[in-house]
Amino acid sequence: PDVIIEAQFDDNDAEHGQDHLQDLLGEDIKKLSLDTGEKGETKQDDVPKVNDPKLFPDKFLQRTAKVVYILEKKHSRAATGFIKLLADKNSELFKKCAMFSPVDHRVPRAYVSLADCPSDFPSRPEDYSNTLFICRIVDWKEDSNFATGQMAKSLGQAGEIEPETEGILTEYGVDFSDFSSEVLECLPQNLPWVISSGELAKRRDLR
Repeated sequence: PDVIIEAQFDDNDAEHGQDHLQDLLGEDIKKLSLDTGEKGETKQDDVPKVNDPKLFPDKFLQRTAKVVYILEKKHSRAATGFIKLLADKNSELFKKCAMFSPVDHRVPRAYVSLADCPSDFPSRPEDYSNTLFICRIVDWKEDSNFATGQMAKSLGQAGEIEPETEGILTEYGVDFSDFSSEVLECLPQNLPWVISSGELAKRRDLR
């Protein structure tokens, strides 16, 4: 015999925000309260909580998630970037580590050991302000804002073609080392080698 009144939500309700929505739900909850005794008393357990997410429409909810495990590491963990001294000169880390800043901002900054950096870097850091380095991320503790990296090599000056190219290939895990002698033996040995006319006739020329 009780009439259940459903709350109506439209775009105007969304503009008032979540506080307005809770006020509306509070009023509707009072209407939905069922009499449990002759004196009109209601049980506290029968009244839904206003903050219960199940009462909110999907458009008012912000879904969240948490990373629990990495199944497969797709990134090479190598990055191209620059090194600089830490800002806090009085910290213990200043004497042990430098800061590596990747060019790709999707990769986190990392602490690298000063022992892996050039020997004159602590005394002349400005000399390496435009030098590209390759760093590999080896760890990232949960309680740290920065990862832990290991310096791999110095590439050269930023802006030059060869260092920039080598950095990109290393980041994407492309093997650009020299071909082995076994592979080179598959090539024609009698030089100069030319394509025969018969071979050209049955192939599409894309030169």
